[in-house]
Amino acid sequence: MKNSFSERVVSWHDKHGRKDLPWQQDKTLYRVWVSEIMLQQTQVSTVIPYFQRFMAQYPTLHDLANANEDDVLQLWTGLGYYARARNLLKAAKQMVEQYGQFPEQFTEVVDLPGIGRSTAGAVLSLTLDKPIAILDGNVKRVLARHFMVDGWPGQKPVADKLWALSEEVTPKQQTSVFNQAMMDIGATICKRGKPLCELCPVQDTCFAKANNLQTAYPQPKPKKNIPERQTTMLIMRCEQHIYLQRRPTSGIWGGLYCFPQFDDASALDEWLQTQQLQIADKTQLAAFRHTFSHFHLDITPIVIDLTSRPLLVNDSEDIWFNLQQQREFGVAAPTQKLLSQL
Repeated sequence: MKNSFSERVVSWHDKHGRKDLPWQQDKTLYRVWVSEIMLQQTQVSTVIPYFQRFMAQYPTLHDLANANEDDVLQLWTGLGYYARARNLLKAAKQMVEQYGQFPEQFTEVVDLPGIGRSTAGAVLSLTLDKPIAILDGNVKRVLARHFMVDGWPGQKPVADKLWALSEEVTPKQQTSVFNQAMMDIGATICKRGKPLCELCPVQDTCFAKANNLQTAYPQPKPKKNIPERQTTMLIMRCEQHIYLQRRPTSGIWGGLYCFPQFDDASALDEWLQTQQLQIADKTQLAAFRHTFSHFHLDITPIVIDLTSRPLLVNDSEDIWFNLQQQREFGVAAPTQKLLSQL
């Protein structure tokens, strides 16, 4: 089963696999690593322009290691899951400090911030052809369907079984081609909603296809209600300047610039009464919902136009941003949405 499976997958890649993605050109450990981090929970078509801009700004590991967090987050704005960007910067600094280059041993790579078992395996196998199995979302889907693995892959026993299967079918030679092909098959053929089974190189031995249960696998996470939260965002404007606060490094939107937030309009009004602001006008914009992976956030934006700008606290990282200037720092997605309306 092992050779038959892997040989068919490798043969398929020779004819149909993706070979022209930006990170597949001038392939280095650094470029493949950045692409793998960006591709986590993000589609290839979305990642490509971000990857190209990132490489233009930081073409080498040392360039990234010398960067500051604001610049990295600014380039990342819109990709979401901003902890990825912060960990990317931390890992780059750590690699340069500890190794002077991108390490080539699995144990060294997997210990870096933001790099798990599958990402470490992908970087080393795709770049150096090391015989290491991977298990990203696409590979999970292919294996779960092909072998009809019951249970949600987020549960450890299910993940362990999928890892064992991945290691079983991964060949010792041409691992780079095999791993890339498995990701390609998952992304372009063994798709979530409508798998194109007639194009799949391993369709003849797929248990889910044989039982007409392709869309039943991988089995979904047990459903639970997603909590709803509310917030009121304060947009203080003085002519072409907008007041923004930098969020703490940890937590939601860590390190990004956002509008001040309050539990509700009453809390905002109470705060305003404690400030000596020269308010010319107050307007409520249309409320909207921003959804995180674990809760919905209903946002009510309120614009307050000021006749003069209050002074900033000296040790504060808050800023008055000029809308006429190019932004050189990262902002949260709702902040970007609101800035575009001003």
